[in-house]
Amino acid sequence: MSTSGTTGLAKGVGVPLRGLLAIGAYMRWAVDLRPQDRFWNIADPGWAYGLYYGITGPLLLGHATTLYDGGFTAKAAYEVIDRLGITNLAGAPTAYRLLIAAGPEAAAQAKGSLRVVSSAGEPLNPEIIRWFDRHLAVPIHDHYGQTEMGMVVNNHHGLAHRIRMGSAGRPMPEYRVAVLDETGCELGPNQPGELAIDIARSPLLWFDGYWQQEKRAIADGYYRTGDTVEWETDGNISFIGRADDVITSSGYRIGPFDVESALIEHPAVMETAVIGVPDPERTELVKAFIVLNQGYEASPDLAENLKRHVKSRLSAHAYPRLVVFVSELPKTPSGKIQRFILRTL
Repeated sequence: MSTSGTTGLAKGVGVPLRGLLAIGAYMRWAVDLRPQDRFWNIADPGWAYGLYYGITGPLLLGHATTLYDGGFTAKAAYEVIDRLGITNLAGAPTAYRLLIAAGPEAAAQAKGSLRVVSSAGEPLNPEIIRWFDRHLAVPIHDHYGQTEMGMVVNNHHGLAHRIRMGSAGRPMPEYRVAVLDETGCELGPNQPGELAIDIARSPLLWFDGYWQQEKRAIADGYYRTGDTVEWETDGNISFIGRADDVITSSGYRIGPFDVESALIEHPAVMETAVIGVPDPERTELVKAFIVLNQGYEASPDLAENLKRHVKSRLSAHAYPRLVVFVSELPKTPSGKIQRFILRTL
């Protein structure tokens, strides 16, 4: 496989046969794929999540899968769910935001069919979780992983544990994860650092380095993911952002995900991406790119309204001082936002 290239050029990733053990574990514990389910993973099989868990995972368990040969639209997705009686759905937040944008009326035809929904590829905003509960009466759980290792931190549908809305979840069984500081020391709760996998104590981990490259991501017994997270006191893990994406402004560390989650709660916002831009006084300024829902028009007044909205939900230092309205966000074919492109705009 190849990494998605969200932060630069793609890198080759070898997937050994023993990776099937980890793929099967995710399908059982996180996706909770049951024999009676009708399963559909919306993700394209050209993306790791689609190949690992849309084709390989179901077939590994002897289960049928669903493939849709056509462009993704909310209308087509709801029709497939209704016509085939899909009970177990997986995909990316990008697809789920399009389902939401179609409105509650469009969702009505699929209500009652779905049992569980899984989300991967980008952090799942709490507003999406609330919408799915309210209009589709189904739990949608956030899962975290990478092309390099598959999924490892999840709000598992198939395991009993506390679900905290907005968190990435808990480590999957047979993985030990740690949060490391810049010196490589493990951190405790409420201290942001880099998510790492303890190799010796993670028997399901199969990644051993990038193809034809030095093993820079593997050192001192850990695979370092490059993602910034923090432990919560209840044992869940909160995703903050890629290490390169965390914003430092006036001495504060700001996670793009927190700002994006606040913005997405505003009825005018369909999609958003937040980055930091250099500033001589504050080190960086928070800049938000906004895609508006139908019925809303870009204006200075709306930009100020969105700033006040974030201030009221987060804090005075975390709101976006710069707001740019765009027709779409740059994404990989699998739907991941390419922030490195936004930094050039």
